[in-house]
Amino acid sequence: MSPPPSNGKDSGAARILGSGTSGIAELLIFHPVDTVAKRLMSNKSTVSFSTLGPIIFRDAASKPVLTKFLSLFPGLGYAAGYKVAQRVYKFGGQPWFNDLINKNYKTQFTNTFGERKGKMMMQATAGSLTGIGEVVLLPLDALKIKRQVNPEAFKGRGVIRIFMEEGTTLYRGWGWTMARNAPGSFALFGASAVTKEYVLGVSDYSKATWTQNFIASIAGAVASITVAAPLDTVKTRIQNANFEKKVHGVTVVKDLIKHEGFGAFFKGLTPKILVVGPKLVFSYTLAQSLIPLFSKYV
Repeated sequence: MSPPPSNGKDSGAARILGSGTSGIAELLIFHPVDTVAKRLMSNKSTVSFSTLGPIIFRDAASKPVLTKFLSLFPGLGYAAGYKVAQRVYKFGGQPWFNDLINKNYKTQFTNTFGERKGKMMMQATAGSLTGIGEVVLLPLDALKIKRQVNPEAFKGRGVIRIFMEEGTTLYRGWGWTMARNAPGSFALFGASAVTKEYVLGVSDYSKATWTQNFIASIAGAVASITVAAPLDTVKTRIQNANFEKKVHGVTVVKDLIKHEGFGAFFKGLTPKILVVGPKLVFSYTLAQSLIPLFSKYV
């Protein structure tokens, strides 16, 4: 999921440029699928073949195919800011946390889990810490989701005015976001490490081949999305409400169980999992290719 250790070859600027460019390219290709998933998670009515179109395409449901497709790109500006910042942070943050844990707590992990499992637990724990830290990007994520599923909340206001007027409102759902990211990122990096170690027999993760990274990334991402799905649904519903409406997570959970059943916690899971493979392979491969390329110039 993250570029291999630089060993002094890849500069910080190259890592930022490479991962940032990867995030932009990933966004342009996969943003429509993300919009579909968010709208399905936010939908509270029964989903059927006849209602699927209006749920996904909203007002463009009866319009031409091109118009329908373009309707899946709301909030692209906010999504760009969020995705690029997230990729730069994730690609650089997890290795940094892993190095920090390895330097200061390796003995504790090794004594508790053993040499082999300790290494995997450090990878997973570093991923979890990285996921928790992503909460600082929550305002951009909240604006992206609102544009995708509740554009009326903006009422003609620009991003600067929204930041000035709403302030901490943009951090609604921060606790649920951290609660989702911690196990989600733990599963992401942990399952990836387990797959490389036990299934593929790779002991030095930085030397994994493209095919090995492909398989490990899919295993990690599917585990992460599945584990985080219930909390992600709650987080999305908190964030897509109007700015002036304060929605409590506990209320969302109670209403969801009462009116939609436990299965509603996994709304939008199928399109997410269907896009996991190509999305991770694309972003991972592109980042791996661009970072060394940019290192030649910066």
